Amino acid sequence: MIIDPAISDYLLAHCTPADDVLRDLADETLRTVGDLAEMQISHDEGALLTMLTQLVGARTAVEVGVFTGYSSICIARGLPADGRLIACDVSEEWTSIARRYWERAGLTDRIDLRIAPAVETLRALPTDPVIDFAFIDADKVGYPVYYEELVTRLRPGGVVALDNVLRDGRVVDPSEQSEADVTMRKLNDSIVADQRVDSVMLPVRDGVTLARKR
Repeated sequence: MIIDPAISDYLLAHCTPADDVLRDLADETLRTVGDLAEMQISHDEGALLTMLTQLVGARTAVEVGVFTGYSSICIARGLPADGRLIACDVSEEWTSIARRYWERAGLTDRIDLRIAPAVETLRALPTDPVIDFAFIDADKVGYPVYYEELVTRLRPGGVVALDNVLRDGRVVDPSEQSEADVTMRKLNDSIVADQRVDSVMLPVRDGVTLARKR
């Protein structure tokens, strides 16, 4: 485990608490998808996403990997009233849950859901560097492509955040040779060498990398 369970509970107890919308969404996700609910970000990571969105002054954001919409709510809440989050996913089933909670949170007008392979959605976006903030939390093998398409479109000072960069610690174990683990290991190395960004990897949950466009 990356952090001790007692420390995990302490972290959750010492950030701005989740409201009823986020608590109910987390509960419904667990009831609906069971063990797959582990794909949903924790509340402290969600609070971090909201704060990062606010700190960069984001008006245009992109999310790759929506699931049931928890992270979408956190990002959209950090945007101004006229901001927009382009949310990329391939599942109508899971995002149908997200849509209900976006409406309940009063964020429907800020979130533009695109149901299609994310690489298609990203490549269809203008190449102008206008994205302020992006969050990648989807299929790990696709991360290098998502990262490249987003960094190209990120404005100077914009930030892309990548989730699960530690892969439950497997990135430091060379015996772990699954395609996802090898891909993440290589991407982590390439980001720190990427001259277009300044980056930091944080031991938040399963690891979060922040890359800021120079």
